[in-house]
Amino acid sequence: MDMTGRTVIVTGANTGIGRATATELARRGARVHVACRSVERARPVLDEITGAHGPDAASFLALDLSDLASVRVSAERYIATGEPIHVLIDNAGLAGQRGVTTDGFELAFGVNHLGHFLFTTLLADTLVRSAPARVVMVASDAHFQAPGVDFDAVRRRTVSRTGLAEYGVSKLCNVLFAQELARRTTGDVTTYALHPGVIASDIWRRLPWPVEPLAKLFMKSPQEGMRTSLYCATDPELSGVSGRYYDDCAERAPSERATPELGAELWERSAAWTES
Repeated sequence: MDMTGRTVIVTGANTGIGRATATELARRGARVHVACRSVERARPVLDEITGAHGPDAASFLALDLSDLASVRVSAERYIATGEPIHVLIDNAGLAGQRGVTTDGFELAFGVNHLGHFLFTTLLADTLVRSAPARVVMVASDAHFQAPGVDFDAVRRRTVSRTGLAEYGVSKLCNVLFAQELARRTTGDVTTYALHPGVIASDIWRRLPWPVEPLAKLFMKSPQEGMRTSLYCATDPELSGVSGRYYDDCAERAPSERATPELGAELWERSAAWTES
C-alpha cells in the first residue's frame, strides 16, 4: 500500500523490527516519527530515512516508556504539533530483564504494556480526528504461556530469574489492550495485535550469556519480523476489522485467557495507575 501523505509513529523504531518497519513505511511514502529514549539512539535510522527520502520523511520523538511522566510529556509534545496520526505502531519492548520502572511497576509490564497504554490513550483523540487510523500492537505468541494477569505481581519487582514469565504476561496485556481498545474506541480507528515471529533483535540483549547468542541462531531477521506489522498497518483488507490477533500475516485465535472480562479489568486498573 502506498503511504504517501500518511503520518506514522513507531515506538522503538531505533532498532530491530521497529527500525525495519519505519524504514519500509518511509520507503512507501509515509512521514515517520521515530519514538525512543534519545536522539542519539534514533540518529542512525533518522539519517537513513532522511538521506533516502528527504528531511521531512522522519522526525524524532523522545519517549521513555519506563517513566510515565516522560510518556505524558511525549504525547503532549506530539499533540502540540497539530500533526495527525494515521498509524500508531506500539512496537517497543524488552524481554529477559528484571527490575521495576520509575513508577514501581514490574519492568516488562511497565514498559511493554503500561507505558504504551498511557501513550496510546493520550493520543486517542488525535487518532480519531485523523481517521481512518490504525493502532498496531506488537505482542508475541509468548502470551499463550501466561496463566493470566496477577495484578499484585505487576506492582512488584520481577520474580523469575530470566524475566520471561513476566514478559509473557506483558504480551498477554498487549493482546487484551488491543481487544479492549477496539471495544471502546469511537470513530474509524481499528486495532490489531500480532506475533512478529521470534526475532533476533535487541529485545533479548539482557538474556544471560551464552543464552542470547545461541538463541539468536534460531531466530528470524528484523526484516522478516516486520512483515506482519506492515500487514496490520497498511493492508486494505483489514480496514473493516478490529481487535484481532495476527501471526504470519494471517488472523489467529489468541489465548483463551484473553477474555473481555480480563481486558476490561486490565483497562480499568491501567487507567487508575496512569492517572496524573
